[in-house]
Amino acid sequence: MNNNPEIGVDKGPFSFVIITVSDKGAEGKREDTTGPIISKLLTKVGFVKKELIIIPDNKELIKEKICYLADELKVDLVVTNGGTGVSPEDITPEATKEVIDKEIPGMAEAMRSESLKKTPHAMLSRAVCGVRGSTLVVNLPGSPRGAKENLEVIIPALPHAIEKIKGDPSDCAVL
Repeated sequence: MNNNPEIGVDKGPFSFVIITVSDKGAEGKREDTTGPIISKLLTKVGFVKKELIIIPDNKELIKEKICYLADELKVDLVVTNGGTGVSPEDITPEATKEVIDKEIPGMAEAMRSESLKKTPHAMLSRAVCGVRGSTLVVNLPGSPRGAKENLEVIIPALPHAIEKIKGDPSDCAVL
C-alpha cells in the first residue's frame, strides 16, 4: 500500500516472513514457540505476516530462502530466529552475510546492548541485520525470550528502516 504517491515509496503495512532455523523443529521433534511470538509482536504494530517457515540449520537452505523471499516474493522484512550463537551448527549469521547487499550493524549492536542488561550470555550473539534488494533481513536468537527482547529493541526503527530501504527521500531528522 502506498500512502504517499508523491514519492512513490511504500509506507506500509509492511509484509514479513519468519524463518525458524532449527534442526529439531524441522524434524518435528520440537515445537516452534519463538516464531509465533515474533509474529504476534510484529502484527501488533501493524506488520502483515505472509508465512512462518521452519528449516534445518543448513547454510545453503537459509541463503536460498532469504534470496527467494527478497528477490521473488519481495517481502519487506525477513526475520530469522535460531542459529545465532556459538554452537558448531549455528550458521545463520554466516548465511545471512553471504546474501545481504549491506549490513546494518547498529541494529544488531542495539539488540546485544539491551540484552546485555539482562544476561551476560547476550555477548555470545552473532546476529546480523542487513539489506537484500529492498528487503530488511534481521537475525534473532532462537529462544522465545531472547527473540522477544531483541525484537522489542528494534521495532520502533523498523518502519523507518524499510521506508528508507525502499527509497524514501524524506529527511531522517526527528523533531
